Amino acid sequence: MPTPNIIAYLVLALWPFVAWQLWRRLDPGRALIWTILGGYLLLPPLTAFNFPVIPDLDKMSVPNLMALACALWLVKDKISFVPHSPIGKALIGAYVLSPFGTVLTNTDPLIFRAAMINGMRIYDSLASIAYQLIALLPFFLARRYLGTPEGMRAILAALVAAGLAYSVPMLIEVAMSPQMNVWVYGFFQHDFWQTVRYGGYRPVVFLPHGLWVAFFAFMALAAAAVLFRHVAPEARPKALVVMLYLAAMLVLCRSAGPLVYALGMVPLILLVPVRLQLVIAAGLAVLVVTYPVLRGAHLVPIDQILAFADTLSPERAYSLRFRIENEEILLARAQERPWFGWGGYGRAFTHDPITGRQLNIADGAWVILMGTYGWVGYVAEFGLFALPLVLLGREALGQPKAALSPWVGAVALILGANMIDLLPNATQIPFTWLMAGALLGEAERLARARRAADAELRRDRNNAAKPLRTVI
Repeated sequence: MPTPNIIAYLVLALWPFVAWQLWRRLDPGRALIWTILGGYLLLPPLTAFNFPVIPDLDKMSVPNLMALACALWLVKDKISFVPHSPIGKALIGAYVLSPFGTVLTNTDPLIFRAAMINGMRIYDSLASIAYQLIALLPFFLARRYLGTPEGMRAILAALVAAGLAYSVPMLIEVAMSPQMNVWVYGFFQHDFWQTVRYGGYRPVVFLPHGLWVAFFAFMALAAAAVLFRHVAPEARPKALVVMLYLAAMLVLCRSAGPLVYALGMVPLILLVPVRLQLVIAAGLAVLVVTYPVLRGAHLVPIDQILAFADTLSPERAYSLRFRIENEEILLARAQERPWFGWGGYGRAFTHDPITGRQLNIADGAWVILMGTYGWVGYVAEFGLFALPLVLLGREALGQPKAALSPWVGAVALILGANMIDLLPNATQIPFTWLMAGALLGEAERLARARRAADAELRRDRNNAAKPLRTVI
């Protein structure tokens, strides 16, 4: 386990003061964005204050908690933690409470000849529930402050600005190897050899892995694309330069997955009407939520995907094949306790029967969730990501004459791509929850407008149907 230096802990301890100043100087929407996004990009990974009873305070939890604290005590606002949709309420209840089911069905230890893995305890469920609630905070706050077209544009503008700023340390690492975290925080956060790709280095900066940096670069590029499409004509040359520069940064990240997302999503953002963008994003969400069923029924064309990957890079195809083989083993393991999973402590993996050594690795968020929390936990988390996309798709199809913001389509496609990336990787981050909450707020706003328009139309029809009274 790497040992962070004093600077790492100092920066983590100072972030609440940074967040407080952001909320004092900016409107709540932009303050929320920069509290979450800034903390994700700048705070040290694998560094936490470990206090008894409460969850670890790290780069994920500190910004989330400070955003809530500033909203309650500085803005003095009331935050609703309950969506309008009954399905949303059920998903939040399942997401928060499912750890109880996991613990109660996993009290038995796993015993091997020379080792043992403990069973789950009630304390484990309380810690998991606290973690789940903290993870949801950007979702609730973004639903409150960013669920408007203006909020969507603020999200996109922040991604572009952050992408341009983060490109500086990224370029340094491309040229000199990933060293920023070592220089600033005193340790390297992952396996260095995984940063060597295609004759160069993948930047890591202060994120957990180069894949996370590459996906962030994709998000910044997608945001730049929609701003280029809808910017004023006189500003279009500058917007084009920004978009091309961020595209170059994505290429320098040397990660195939985000490049594929960019090839698929950027043309949709640049060319496709917003209404169709929302329908496509909803389709991606449904595909991801049903992915375990499709994999279990052998309806995913694994062989064809591997053959295509082999044509691109035999090395990448080998890595993908290794992941898929592990997923098949872990999926079979998860099916032994399908509803609430196996819980923590590595219980969801297969182990050596003698030593108890873990025999598998898990990369994709979907298989990690299936193994740890079962179908209940998987549907709850992925359902909360998918719900706003499905609701927006319904509004797009149900209101053919409604004016839809171009910004909401881009954010929806970015979230849809993030959901796709949760199949090979575990890239659910606080900003994922922020985008989902903002889109849910926008979907609820559109639904309210539709209901108001329908009520007014009914009143007009009723008034037209009333017979005229003769006045004598």
